[in-house]
Amino acid sequence: MAKVDPAPQIPIQLGCKKNPLSYDITAACSGFLLGLISSSCHIRGGGFNNVLVIGADAISRYVDWTDRGSCILFGDAAGAELVQACNIEEDGLFVFDLHSDGSGQRHLNAAIRENESNNPLDSNGSVFGFPPNRSPYSCIQMNGKEVFCFAANKRIIDAVAARLELPSERVISNLANNSNTSAASIPLTLDEAVRSGKVKPGQTIATAGFGAGLTWGSAIVRWG
Repeated sequence: MAKVDPAPQIPIQLGCKKNPLSYDITAACSGFLLGLISSSCHIRGGGFNNVLVIGADAISRYVDWTDRGSCILFGDAAGAELVQACNIEEDGLFVFDLHSDGSGQRHLNAAIRENESNNPLDSNGSVFGFPPNRSPYSCIQMNGKEVFCFAANKRIIDAVAARLELPSERVISNLANNSNTSAASIPLTLDEAVRSGKVKPGQTIATAGFGAGLTWGSAIVRWG
């Protein structure tokens, strides 16, 4: 059975009438950031006026629930951001930096299953009935020590803030409450910050994402 890209289903659910382009970016934790940069490229060079960037992952379908060292680190979530065309003076994307390193795949990946099984008990060790659907990918394989040396976890976020001489109240993180929600991490955290008043229109935000592949990137943007 071919893998179905869920992205083209979203315009249908939103009631879009002109068949807008919709596609999926598979980059795990850095996926939203890659989508944000892609949206800017579509607007700046492709004549797009509005681009909806969605970061969503159901990581509970990928984790090995018998591996307590990794399953407790992840959560399911979704978030979205509307990017709109504007004049050059109002452009809110100041700078970005994107990279990938295929040699690091062995440290963080979820390979596609070569042989699907019809046995409902052939699962990822979760409680029966949860997650509701099995993923076409195998369970997440993570070398925590190697990934820790590179990924932007809480300790590294704190270290970067210290180097930039940023006080803790200007650093946004929701890892303690929501764990790692992969592609949804950035939009989810940003939404919480905006709702709480921590982020206001016109403020400058530095954001970064590190995901499977390995892929990573960063961007400095103006909110609102």
